[in-house]
Amino acid sequence: MTDALNSIFKANSVAIIGASNDPSKRGNQAIRKLRADGYGGAIFPINPKADEIMGLPAYASVLDVEGAIDLVLVCTPAKTLPAILAHCGQKGIPGAVVLAAGFSEIGAEGAEIAAATLAAARKHNVRLVGPNTNGVFNLHNRMNLVGVQDVEPGAIGICSQSGNMMLGLVTEARRRGGVGFSSYVGVGNQLDVNLAEYLRYFGDDDDTGVPLFYVEGFQDGRAFLDTCREVTQKKPVVIYKSGRTEAGQAAASSHTGSLASSFALTRGLLRQAGATVVEQSDKILSIAEGLSKMPVPAGGRVAILADGGGHATVTVDALVDSGVELARLSAATTSRLRALLPAAASCVNPVDVAGGTDNDPSVAAACAAAILADEGVDILMVVGMYGGFAARFNPALLDNEIDTSQRLARLAGEYGKPLLVQSVYAALRTRPIETLKQAGIPVFVWPEPAVRCVCELIGYARARRRNATAPLVLPDGPIAEGLEILGTIRSEGRIAFYEHEAKALLAVYGARVPGEFLAHSEDDLAGAAERLGDGPVAMKIVSRDILHKSDAGGVRLNVAGEAAMRAAFAEIMANTRAHDADADLHGVLVAPMAQPGVEIIIGVVHDPMFGPVMMFGLGGIFVEVLKDVSFRALPMSRADAHEMVCEIRAAGILDGVRGALPVNRDALVDLMMTVAHLALAHPEIAEIDLNPVILRADGYDIADARMILGREDRSRDQAPRPASC
Repeated sequence: MTDALNSIFKANSVAIIGASNDPSKRGNQAIRKLRADGYGGAIFPINPKADEIMGLPAYASVLDVEGAIDLVLVCTPAKTLPAILAHCGQKGIPGAVVLAAGFSEIGAEGAEIAAATLAAARKHNVRLVGPNTNGVFNLHNRMNLVGVQDVEPGAIGICSQSGNMMLGLVTEARRRGGVGFSSYVGVGNQLDVNLAEYLRYFGDDDDTGVPLFYVEGFQDGRAFLDTCREVTQKKPVVIYKSGRTEAGQAAASSHTGSLASSFALTRGLLRQAGATVVEQSDKILSIAEGLSKMPVPAGGRVAILADGGGHATVTVDALVDSGVELARLSAATTSRLRALLPAAASCVNPVDVAGGTDNDPSVAAACAAAILADEGVDILMVVGMYGGFAARFNPALLDNEIDTSQRLARLAGEYGKPLLVQSVYAALRTRPIETLKQAGIPVFVWPEPAVRCVCELIGYARARRRNATAPLVLPDGPIAEGLEILGTIRSEGRIAFYEHEAKALLAVYGARVPGEFLAHSEDDLAGAAERLGDGPVAMKIVSRDILHKSDAGGVRLNVAGEAAMRAAFAEIMANTRAHDADADLHGVLVAPMAQPGVEIIIGVVHDPMFGPVMMFGLGGIFVEVLKDVSFRALPMSRADAHEMVCEIRAAGILDGVRGALPVNRDALVDLMMTVAHLALAHPEIAEIDLNPVILRADGYDIADARMILGREDRSRDQAPRPASC
């Protein structure tokens, strides 16, 4: 696959099928652009009705070309594709870029053409970009088959499901300057090559420092996650995911299932794989630029060098709001700064030069050198009006300021630490600002976008370290006692577990479950105190037909004494019978009341795009209202589980409020990993829902558990496994 995509993006020869002398046709525009840009490879116009096109000899077919062809650009209608691909196969052409629409998107006839096209591509070993693409470009190879104008070569590779999004990005880059691109591919219908394959290509491409993906939907989300996990060990991957995944969960019977259709699922899984997920389209390019130009920091401690209090304060506020750690400068560093700056300067972080650079911009570089040398600093932000001293104070300072820009860039390289600049003069593109950009220093107009870039850089560094050091935990396989429980359920023709069966299966895999028993009649309640102790109990209906027990009046809590238990039993049976006269009432589950604590939910669903996915969040009856949840794909690492816990907005509640002790997070993570093991060992279980689990300092109680078998069997061989494991 990689060899074929290399041939496509780095083609040494291109055949234009549908070449034309008509300037309005893509077959003409492509040739003109290749020649105008100085493309060094051979260009072969293919048109059976012409002898010459734009001064180049034309050929009736690729079979008539004597030389080798690396790539064909197909500008002819969809119905011509199968025959063209047969000729490409005979010629040994590895790749084709197909512009035509008119495939599956137009209905049955188009679907037939699509099937025939794919079959021909497979038969003749030709990889297809598209169809329905606006093309590809490789600016380092001067091969532009899209036609965009005046785009700088650079380190950002774009893969987009929208041609207009690419146009927006390259237009913004032209306006800002100093931002360039390696390659672009419009994926079109993804009839053949998919997003994961493009990601692997960009990951291996030396000209691409940051792959940037605009994604509307995944064909194989699991393959993309696995590839992303590998690629992000080498370079950042920036993704903007538009829309909200449907995930086929409309009929889900659990809280986890209903919440799994949220965008939070896709975002959580992409971040787990190491991707940088951008959620505002106007931040895509600036974040990709910053990540492409800055090294991976050793930590997340940020220092600020400012030439005024306003921008320093705004920057500090934005950093603190984002949870970023401000660096604490050493005594040696503050001493060096005091020797450089006037007495009014602030030499603690944020450093305010207090006019010390107004007449000599080179002082900024000297201060930056002192700060970057500090072992307690991982990232330096220069904020305020740098790049405008000559414009603001004295034109004679221009050469000094340009030299200082070059020195700042050298310092960043010398210390191997990220350095970025926020300047009020950035939009004016002064010569010192342009010098910074050309030297590879990211420059921002406002503090908040600069801080956002810093946050994403720190997040990427942490994710890369996590995925490099925390292995994914894979199960050994199903345990025999678990298979017996599932066998009983199947033998009775059920898909829903009874609660006690779900808890029994959890216990098989190591979860701590409460002592409880199933009462089929009031007489079964005799001696409950001897079995469960003297404390109050919880009583819940057990029925294959009633999943939401509270809604059916099938739950009674804090029931104390045998007489009260008998009354509660009768009431539960009457309520649930009234709720559903035909329901199969299997009995009433009796368990000790759980001690107070923090209610959370742990669940697993099988997402049709990403496979098994775990959810964690605050639990109880309001979980679908609060939607304070996090998601990770399975298998996952213990580090993933810990991050899930920290990621929810209300994570602070777990640390204890109003005198409550912190919950036992290690016990919580143990339970999450147990549920992950169970879910992977039994992929036939479509949904797992533990809600609530009550967390305390001494551990947890699983107050309720639901499990649902899939209506179609998933064999264990189909359970996703990461390609990297």
